Amino acid sequence: MTATMRPNISACPACSAAPAAEALAEQEAQKDVRIALSVPGVHCAACITTIEKALAAHPGVESARVNLTLKRATVEAAPEVRPEDLVRVLEHIGYEAHELDAGTLSATETDRAGRELLMRLAVAGFASMNVMLLSVSVWSGAADATRDMFHWISAAIALPTIAFSGQPFFRNAWAALKHGRLNMDVPITLAIVLALVTSLWETSLSGKHAYFDAALALTFFLLAGRYLDHRTRAIARSAAEELAALEVPRAIRVTAGEERQVPVSELAVGDLVLVRPGGRMPVDGEIVEGRSEIDRSLLTGETIPVYGGPGQAVSAGEVNLTGPLTVRATAVGDETSLHRMADLVAIAESGRSRYTSLADSAAKLYAPGVHILSALAFVGWYLYTFDMRTALNIAAAVLIITCPCALGLAVPAVTTAASGRLFRRGMLIKHSTALERLAQVDTVVFDKTGTLTAGTPEVMNLDQVTSRDIGIALALAQGSSHPLSVSLTAAARAAGFEAAEVEDISEVPGYGTRGRWQGHEVRLGRAAWVEAPRLSRTAAWLRVGDESPQAFEFTDRLRAGAEAAIVALKDAGKDVYLMSGDSTPAVEDMANRLGIPHWLAEALPADKAARVQAMADEGRHVLMVGDGLNDTAALAAAHVSISPASALDAARVASDIVLLGGDLSPIADAVRTAGSAVRRIRENFQIATLYNVIAVPLAVAGFATPLIAALAMSASSITVSLNALRLR
Repeated sequence: MTATMRPNISACPACSAAPAAEALAEQEAQKDVRIALSVPGVHCAACITTIEKALAAHPGVESARVNLTLKRATVEAAPEVRPEDLVRVLEHIGYEAHELDAGTLSATETDRAGRELLMRLAVAGFASMNVMLLSVSVWSGAADATRDMFHWISAAIALPTIAFSGQPFFRNAWAALKHGRLNMDVPITLAIVLALVTSLWETSLSGKHAYFDAALALTFFLLAGRYLDHRTRAIARSAAEELAALEVPRAIRVTAGEERQVPVSELAVGDLVLVRPGGRMPVDGEIVEGRSEIDRSLLTGETIPVYGGPGQAVSAGEVNLTGPLTVRATAVGDETSLHRMADLVAIAESGRSRYTSLADSAAKLYAPGVHILSALAFVGWYLYTFDMRTALNIAAAVLIITCPCALGLAVPAVTTAASGRLFRRGMLIKHSTALERLAQVDTVVFDKTGTLTAGTPEVMNLDQVTSRDIGIALALAQGSSHPLSVSLTAAARAAGFEAAEVEDISEVPGYGTRGRWQGHEVRLGRAAWVEAPRLSRTAAWLRVGDESPQAFEFTDRLRAGAEAAIVALKDAGKDVYLMSGDSTPAVEDMANRLGIPHWLAEALPADKAARVQAMADEGRHVLMVGDGLNDTAALAAAHVSISPASALDAARVASDIVLLGGDLSPIADAVRTAGSAVRRIRENFQIATLYNVIAVPLAVAGFATPLIAALAMSASSITVSLNALRLR
């Protein structure tokens, strides 16, 4: 038998309500909280894995995600988990962490880090040139006391310079070693320190050779690579922050007929909110009073406003255009569609930051191999000669000659060259791994309005309408700010038409414009308002008295290069898709017009992001091209993304590449350039590997002093840079 649970029934309303209220309060108290932490030390895929594992292991933590671009960790945890507990967890594994104020942007810290790197690079370069001049004197024949004096002067310049300029490498190496890990900065630090120790040893014994110039050159080249990498990352900002900035801070709440401005945080489900013309919706809700035109481009990307009246659902972030509206809230705060869109973007950004670059992959194998090789060289030569000086020199030479300077420059040098080439073609590369990801693309998804099209309606059939009707329509349209009216006014005036004498002109929010012409009522607006049939394409209807209504049909002009870009992508073997929030007939017409076989209409932001994610789950590498806030989540979820410079801020910052001009044809060129760039990166790795295959045995055999090793290392770095310039 199955026992059936019956609800408790009481004659006392308070007795019945109290347990329910307590249960609701308990449920609210048990909801997970979100904690954001700034983690400035995160810089690679290994860091992401280490931090997420450590945070997830802490009691009460449900999930943890790290965003590499923002250097930020987002944690979902039980209410009893405090931010300071998580800070201590990260400090225990060697990462500095701070609780993040949601209102604080990371741009200031990013700018400061860039200035510090540039200053350290300048100091290292200046000191390196001076020590090189002293070294030339030694190489030219300076001996005995003169040589020793030059060596000590070089030491006085090199030691404080490296102590200052080498801090980025020293800090990262110490943090890794302290917690039993290896990273690329460990061999770099060992090479620099051994070069200095060996040089001081030689100088104190009046030796002929010191390698202060090698240590400084090493520091300078590595800082140059680190700064190039920093500059590619610094441009990227969080699209989630841009979306959050659109959330309205204050709203007008209507209570018993009284209007009062309150913080949005005080609104509750069921509250009545007044939204004046030009205002942005502060909540998700339903219109209970008023009629207006609503700009829904936030959710659909379509620039044509829609009618809003009683019973119409609205979403946070949409703009009320023409008339006051009273809205009953159905979702507030974190539950609004705008906030959920920001969450979608943040999750997608975190997922994309897990991409492991070619340099990171190579680094995993590099560091332990270098340490083992140098240690074996030291032990072998010491056992062979029992001469600490010789063994130390050879160990230092091995570390210097294998120092990952060329490896560190392999990616930034190519990225810089490719970025310069694409910039001249009108494209700005924002993300450090964008080129590598773009080279893998096999599927391209386009948004329609504002991306493939200009986003502004154009009259198609002006030559099919009588002069009388055009004059009347111009008189009604020229006083309206509706996009269709603006377009009709511009087209009629450009064609040389004059406005007819129409009297008593007034705009009816949500419907159109009306007036009187020669005793007849004339209307220009929606099909239902003038009792006209609906068309599959966008239209504004004119009705003069009892005459049959006349349609002014509109289309969206294609962007320059749209057809060429799609043809070039299809010729390159890419699958092309069209996804839009516009109506099915409009999207189908555009797909047929451009020869795009796959399309999706009436798609909301979550639909687009879900479709892109589904493609990724199928193993596709998706390039998303979009311009609206409704595309932001899909842009962030795609393997790589492009947005036009005319796009809204949130779309631009969510994308990896910004198209600076209005021409779409450079997109296909960018894909080709990315393929070439990845080939150059692989060539650079091959050059670095070949260099090590030749140079390392010479260093281990004792044929390369630390100075020769430094020169060889510099030569490999220059070779890598020159190979990268071939991309231009």
